[in-house]
Amino acid sequence: MYKEPVKNFNKIRGYIREFYINGFKSRQDYTIKSSRSYDNEKRRIESYMSDYIDYHITPSGKVPYLSIDTRITQHNPLYRVWKTKSFTDHDIILHFLILDLLHTPLSMSELMDKIDEKTNHIYLYDESTLRKKLKEYVREGVIITNKKGKKNFYQLSEDYIIPHDILDFFSEVSPCGVIGSYILDKQEKEESVFGFKHHYLTQVLESEVLYDLLNAIHEHKYVSLKTSRNRIKVLPLSIFVSVQDGRQYLIAYICQSKKMYSFRLDHIISIKCLEEEKNFDLYRKQLEEMKKHLWGV
Repeated sequence: MYKEPVKNFNKIRGYIREFYINGFKSRQDYTIKSSRSYDNEKRRIESYMSDYIDYHITPSGKVPYLSIDTRITQHNPLYRVWKTKSFTDHDIILHFLILDLLHTPLSMSELMDKIDEKTNHIYLYDESTLRKKLKEYVREGVIITNKKGKKNFYQLSEDYIIPHDILDFFSEVSPCGVIGSYILDKQEKEESVFGFKHHYLTQVLESEVLYDLLNAIHEHKYVSLKTSRNRIKVLPLSIFVSVQDGRQYLIAYICQSKKMYSFRLDHIISIKCLEEEKNFDLYRKQLEEMKKHLWGV
Protein backbone atom coordinates (compact mmCIF):
# COMPACT_ATOMS: atom_id res chain seq x y z
CA MET A 1 0.00 0.00 0.00
CA TYR A 2 1.23 3.51 -0.82
CA LYS A 3 2.07 5.79 2.11
CA GLU A 4 3.71 9.21 1.94
CA PRO A 5 6.20 8.92 4.86
CA VAL A 6 9.32 6.84 4.29
CA LYS A 7 11.73 5.28 6.81
CA ASN A 8 14.68 4.46 4.55
CA PHE A 9 15.94 7.70 2.98
CA ASN A 10 18.26 5.87 0.56
CA LYS A 11 15.18 4.53 -1.20
CA ILE A 12 13.68 7.93 -2.00
CA ARG A 13 17.17 9.39 -2.61
CA GLY A 14 17.69 7.03 -5.54
CA TYR A 15 14.34 7.80 -7.14
CA ILE A 16 14.70 11.57 -6.73
CA ARG A 17 18.15 11.53 -8.31
CA GLU A 18 16.93 9.37 -11.18
CA PHE A 19 13.84 11.47 -11.82
CA TYR A 20 15.44 14.91 -11.34
CA ILE A 21 18.75 14.40 -13.13
CA ASN A 22 17.65 11.95 -15.85
CA GLY A 23 13.92 12.72 -15.94
CA PHE A 24 11.11 10.32 -15.09
CA LYS A 25 11.28 7.14 -17.07
CA SER A 26 8.03 5.58 -18.16
CA ARG A 27 6.67 2.64 -16.18
CA GLN A 28 7.80 0.28 -18.95
CA ASP A 29 11.32 1.73 -19.20
CA TYR A 30 12.09 1.64 -15.46
CA THR A 31 13.62 -1.77 -14.74
CA ILE A 32 15.53 -1.22 -11.48
CA LYS A 33 12.50 -2.08 -9.33
CA SER A 34 9.07 -3.60 -9.86
CA SER A 35 6.22 -1.71 -11.53
CA ARG A 36 4.42 -1.44 -8.19
CA SER A 37 7.53 0.10 -6.55
CA TYR A 38 7.78 2.55 -9.46
CA ASP A 39 4.14 3.58 -9.04
CA ASN A 40 4.48 4.02 -5.26
CA GLU A 41 7.65 6.11 -5.44
CA LYS A 42 6.33 8.19 -8.33
CA ARG A 43 3.16 9.02 -6.37
CA ARG A 44 5.18 9.75 -3.25
CA ILE A 45 7.38 12.22 -5.14
CA GLU A 46 4.36 13.79 -6.84
CA SER A 47 2.69 14.30 -3.45
CA TYR A 48 5.37 16.63 -2.09
CA MET A 49 6.98 17.94 -5.29
CA SER A 50 3.74 18.74 -7.15
CA ASP A 51 4.74 22.39 -7.76
CA TYR A 52 7.81 21.26 -9.72
CA ILE A 53 6.42 18.46 -11.90
CA ASP A 54 5.91 18.92 -15.63
CA TYR A 55 5.18 16.50 -18.47
CA HIS A 56 6.36 15.72 -21.96
CA ILE A 57 4.72 13.49 -24.56
CA THR A 58 6.54 10.41 -25.88
CA PRO A 59 5.41 7.62 -28.21
CA SER A 60 4.78 5.47 -25.11
CA GLY A 61 2.64 8.13 -23.41
CA LYS A 62 2.86 11.13 -21.08
CA VAL A 63 6.04 11.06 -18.95
CA PRO A 64 6.43 13.37 -15.90
CA TYR A 65 9.70 15.03 -14.87
CA LEU A 66 10.96 17.40 -12.17
CA SER A 67 11.60 20.95 -13.39
CA ILE A 68 13.26 23.41 -10.99
CA ASP A 69 14.43 26.86 -12.13
CA THR A 70 17.22 27.82 -9.72
CA ARG A 71 17.14 31.43 -10.95
CA ILE A 72 13.79 32.05 -9.26
CA THR A 73 13.89 29.39 -6.51
CA GLN A 74 14.86 30.95 -3.17
CA HIS A 75 14.67 27.80 -1.04
CA ASN A 76 15.80 24.35 -2.09
CA PRO A 77 12.60 22.34 -2.74
CA LEU A 78 14.46 19.04 -2.36
CA TYR A 79 14.48 19.60 1.42
CA ARG A 80 10.88 18.37 1.27
CA VAL A 81 12.07 14.81 0.73
CA TRP A 82 13.73 14.87 4.18
CA LYS A 83 10.56 16.05 5.89
CA THR A 84 8.58 12.92 5.06
CA LYS A 85 10.57 10.64 7.35
CA SER A 86 8.29 8.52 9.52
CA PHE A 87 8.48 7.85 13.26
CA THR A 88 6.62 5.56 15.64
CA ASP A 89 3.84 6.90 17.86
CA HIS A 90 5.98 6.21 20.93
CA ASP A 91 8.89 8.27 19.53
CA ILE A 92 6.70 11.32 18.91
CA ILE A 93 4.81 11.11 22.21
CA LEU A 94 7.99 10.76 24.28
CA HIS A 95 9.56 13.72 22.47
CA PHE A 96 6.70 16.06 23.32
CA LEU A 97 6.31 14.72 26.86
CA ILE A 98 9.94 15.60 27.56
CA LEU A 99 9.54 19.09 26.11
CA ASP A 100 6.32 19.60 28.07
CA LEU A 101 7.47 18.32 31.47
CA LEU A 102 11.02 19.67 31.70
CA HIS A 103 10.12 23.34 31.99
CA THR A 104 11.03 22.76 35.63
CA PRO A 105 13.99 20.67 36.85
CA LEU A 106 13.15 16.99 37.40
CA SER A 107 15.19 13.95 38.37
CA MET A 108 14.95 10.73 36.37
CA SER A 109 12.51 9.11 38.80
CA GLU A 110 10.38 12.27 39.01
CA LEU A 111 10.22 12.51 35.22
CA MET A 112 9.16 8.85 34.90
CA ASP A 113 6.41 9.41 37.48
CA LYS A 114 5.20 12.52 35.65
CA ILE A 115 5.13 10.64 32.31
CA ASP A 116 3.09 7.81 33.87
CA GLU A 117 0.70 10.32 35.40
CA LYS A 118 0.40 12.35 32.18
CA THR A 119 -0.37 9.30 30.00
CA ASN A 120 -2.52 7.45 32.57
CA HIS A 121 -0.02 4.58 32.35
CA ILE A 122 -1.01 3.91 28.70
CA TYR A 123 2.50 4.56 27.33
CA LEU A 124 5.17 2.85 29.43
CA TYR A 125 8.80 3.85 28.87
CA ASP A 126 11.57 2.01 30.69
CA GLU A 127 14.36 3.92 32.40
CA SER A 128 16.96 2.82 29.84
CA THR A 129 14.95 4.26 26.91
CA LEU A 130 14.34 7.52 28.74
CA ARG A 131 17.97 7.84 29.83
CA LYS A 132 19.20 7.36 26.25
CA LYS A 133 16.76 9.98 24.96
CA LEU A 134 17.78 12.51 27.62
CA LYS A 135 21.46 11.85 26.93
CA GLU A 136 20.84 12.55 23.23
CA TYR A 137 19.01 15.82 24.01
CA VAL A 138 21.76 16.93 26.40
CA ARG A 139 24.33 16.30 23.66
CA GLU A 140 22.25 18.37 21.21
CA GLY A 141 21.89 21.24 23.69
CA VAL A 142 18.11 20.91 24.04
CA ILE A 143 18.36 19.92 27.72
CA ILE A 144 20.80 20.92 30.48
CA THR A 145 21.68 18.91 33.59
CA ASN A 146 22.48 19.97 37.15
CA LYS A 147 23.66 17.66 39.90
CA LYS A 148 22.18 18.03 43.38
CA GLY A 149 23.69 15.58 45.82
CA LYS A 150 23.84 12.25 44.01
CA LYS A 151 20.97 12.99 41.61
CA ASN A 152 21.01 14.53 38.15
CA PHE A 153 18.22 17.00 37.41
CA TYR A 154 17.15 17.70 33.84
CA GLN A 155 15.67 20.91 32.46
CA LEU A 156 15.08 22.51 29.06
CA SER A 157 17.82 24.93 28.06
CA GLU A 158 16.84 28.57 27.56
CA ASP A 159 15.08 29.25 24.28
CA TYR A 160 16.81 31.41 21.71
CA ILE A 161 15.97 32.50 18.18
CA ILE A 162 18.55 32.47 15.41
CA PRO A 163 18.09 35.48 13.07
CA HIS A 164 16.07 34.56 9.97
CA ASP A 165 18.60 35.79 7.42
CA ILE A 166 21.40 33.71 8.97
CA LEU A 167 19.25 30.57 8.85
CA ASP A 168 18.12 31.46 5.34
CA PHE A 169 21.70 31.69 4.04
CA PHE A 170 22.91 28.66 6.02
CA SER A 171 20.13 26.41 4.76
CA GLU A 172 20.93 27.08 1.09
CA VAL A 173 24.75 27.08 1.02
CA SER A 174 26.06 25.06 3.98
CA PRO A 175 26.77 21.35 4.18
CA CYS A 176 23.78 19.60 5.82
CA GLY A 177 21.78 22.82 5.37
CA VAL A 178 18.58 20.81 5.83
CA ILE A 179 19.03 21.49 9.58
CA GLY A 180 18.52 25.20 8.92
CA SER A 181 15.47 24.43 6.80
CA TYR A 182 13.87 22.51 9.67
CA ILE A 183 14.40 25.47 12.03
CA LEU A 184 13.00 27.91 9.46
CA ASP A 185 9.80 25.85 9.37
CA LYS A 186 9.23 26.80 13.02
CA GLN A 187 9.56 30.55 12.41
CA GLU A 188 7.23 33.02 10.78
CA LYS A 189 7.64 33.17 7.00
CA GLU A 190 9.79 36.05 5.72
CA GLU A 191 10.85 37.07 2.23
CA SER A 192 14.36 35.87 1.47
CA VAL A 193 17.01 38.55 0.93
CA PHE A 194 19.24 36.17 -1.03
CA GLY A 195 19.37 35.05 -4.64
CA PHE A 196 21.79 32.51 -6.10
CA LYS A 197 23.47 32.47 -9.48
CA HIS A 198 24.65 28.88 -8.89
CA HIS A 199 22.32 26.89 -6.68
CA TYR A 200 23.36 23.26 -6.34
CA LEU A 201 20.07 21.71 -5.28
CA THR A 202 20.98 18.02 -5.46
CA GLN A 203 23.63 18.30 -2.71
CA VAL A 204 20.79 17.89 -0.22
CA LEU A 205 20.35 14.25 -1.30
CA GLU A 206 23.83 13.46 0.02
CA SER A 207 23.31 15.16 3.42
CA GLU A 208 23.12 11.91 5.38
CA VAL A 209 26.23 10.50 3.68
CA LEU A 210 28.07 13.81 4.18
CA TYR A 211 27.12 13.96 7.86
CA ASP A 212 28.48 10.44 8.50
CA LEU A 213 31.70 11.21 6.62
CA LEU A 214 32.29 14.48 8.48
CA ASN A 215 31.84 12.63 11.78
CA ALA A 216 34.35 9.99 10.69
CA ILE A 217 36.87 12.68 9.66
CA HIS A 218 36.38 14.50 12.97
CA GLU A 219 36.89 11.27 14.94
CA HIS A 220 39.82 10.11 12.72
CA LYS A 221 38.06 6.82 11.91
CA TYR A 222 38.21 4.39 9.01
CA VAL A 223 34.92 3.67 7.29
CA SER A 224 33.47 0.90 5.18
CA LEU A 225 31.93 2.50 2.08
CA LYS A 226 29.13 0.74 0.27
CA THR A 227 28.76 1.83 -3.37
CA SER A 228 26.67 0.44 -6.20
CA ARG A 229 29.69 -1.66 -7.24
CA ASN A 230 31.35 -2.88 -4.05
CA ARG A 231 32.23 -2.27 -0.40
CA ILE A 232 35.65 -0.84 0.41
CA LYS A 233 37.59 0.21 3.53
CA VAL A 234 39.01 3.76 3.40
CA LEU A 235 40.23 6.54 5.66
CA PRO A 236 38.18 9.72 4.93
CA LEU A 237 40.37 12.84 4.84
CA SER A 238 38.45 15.71 3.25
CA ILE A 239 35.38 16.73 1.24
CA PHE A 240 35.92 18.58 -2.04
CA VAL A 241 33.15 20.45 -3.89
CA SER A 242 33.30 21.28 -7.59
CA VAL A 243 32.73 24.98 -8.27
CA GLN A 244 31.55 24.07 -11.78
CA ASP A 245 28.64 21.73 -11.04
CA GLY A 246 28.48 21.54 -7.22
CA ARG A 247 29.27 17.83 -7.21
CA GLN A 248 30.73 16.64 -3.89
CA TYR A 249 33.68 14.27 -3.57
CA LEU A 250 35.24 12.37 -0.68
CA ILE A 251 39.04 12.32 -0.74
CA ALA A 252 40.18 9.20 1.10
CA TYR A 253 43.15 6.92 1.60
CA ILE A 254 42.50 3.39 0.33
CA CYS A 255 44.12 0.87 2.64
CA GLN A 256 44.31 -2.00 0.15
CA SER A 257 46.12 -0.12 -2.64
CA LYS A 258 47.76 2.46 -0.32
CA LYS A 259 46.69 5.33 -2.57
CA MET A 260 44.59 8.48 -2.38
CA TYR A 261 41.31 8.29 -4.25
CA SER A 262 38.20 10.39 -4.81
CA PHE A 263 34.63 9.09 -4.47
CA ARG A 264 31.52 10.92 -5.66
CA LEU A 265 29.13 11.26 -2.75
CA ASP A 266 26.14 10.52 -4.97
CA HIS A 267 27.66 7.08 -5.68
CA ILE A 268 27.97 6.21 -1.97
CA ILE A 269 24.99 4.26 -0.63
CA SER A 270 25.90 3.87 3.04
CA ILE A 271 28.76 4.21 5.53
CA LYS A 272 29.85 2.14 8.51
CA CYS A 273 32.39 3.58 10.95
CA LEU A 274 35.32 1.37 11.93
CA GLU A 275 38.39 1.73 14.14
CA GLU A 276 40.34 4.94 14.80
CA GLU A 277 43.57 5.79 12.93
CA LYS A 278 46.18 7.06 15.42
CA ASN A 279 48.36 8.58 12.65
CA PHE A 280 45.50 10.46 10.97
CA ASP A 281 47.46 13.75 10.89
CA LEU A 282 50.19 12.15 8.73
CA TYR A 283 47.65 11.26 6.03
CA ARG A 284 46.12 14.74 6.21
CA LYS A 285 49.57 16.28 5.82
CA GLN A 286 50.13 14.08 2.76
CA LEU A 287 46.85 15.34 1.28
CA GLU A 288 47.77 18.97 1.97
CA GLU A 289 50.99 18.48 -0.02
CA MET A 290 49.03 16.94 -2.89
CA LYS A 291 46.55 19.84 -2.91
CA LYS A 292 49.33 22.19 -4.02
CA HIS A 293 49.31 20.38 -7.36
CA LEU A 294 45.52 20.09 -7.81
CA TRP A 295 43.35 22.37 -9.88
CA GLY A 296 39.80 22.53 -11.17
CA VAL A 297 38.05 21.65 -7.91
